[in-house]
Amino acid sequence: MNKSEIVLASGSPRRSEILKQLGIPFRVVVSGEDEKPTSKNPLDFPRENACAKALSVSRQEPDAYVLGFDTLVFLDGEPLGKPKSAANALEMLNKLNNRGHLVITGVAVAKAGKVLAASEEKTEVIFRNCTRQELEDYVNSKDPMDKAGAYGIQTNGARLIKSINGCYYNVVGLPVACTLEMLHRLQVKV
Repeated sequence: MNKSEIVLASGSPRRSEILKQLGIPFRVVVSGEDEKPTSKNPLDFPRENACAKALSVSRQEPDAYVLGFDTLVFLDGEPLGKPKSAANALEMLNKLNNRGHLVITGVAVAKAGKVLAASEEKTEVIFRNCTRQELEDYVNSKDPMDKAGAYGIQTNGARLIKSINGCYYNVVGLPVACTLEMLHRLQVKV
């Protein structure tokens, strides 16, 4: 049985690690697509962005199945992207502190310039009641700077988390079950 060629349209080392952990052979081709969602509902942004990334790369790699992902953190329905500065990271973490929020990852599979399937995964994350010093120490570690919502659950940002309800891997950026089920439905051999 020949495996299908998989391309990951993301430079995220975390997404690459998860695909390697699953034993899925893939290549990385980073999408140059700017994230400009058109939906009026911010909760649709991750799925829209994932589709745009997968489509962009699938036009360059028409014979491959291209996986696109986009993860956003939502607090009270408003998206929190990646922090622009240490002060912005601390501001985000203060907003999340001792509260629950939603992490949504959009997932898309494209081939030959066409989106074949798209979905999303939602996970609720609840922060501990952290001290200001704990939040400042985390920001000073530089870990939050390239992560939506200014934290990484898979790194020492785990210290901030009280509990999660849903898929852990979704919070990292690649919802495993959702992605595998989508590939299975499309009969992509991985």
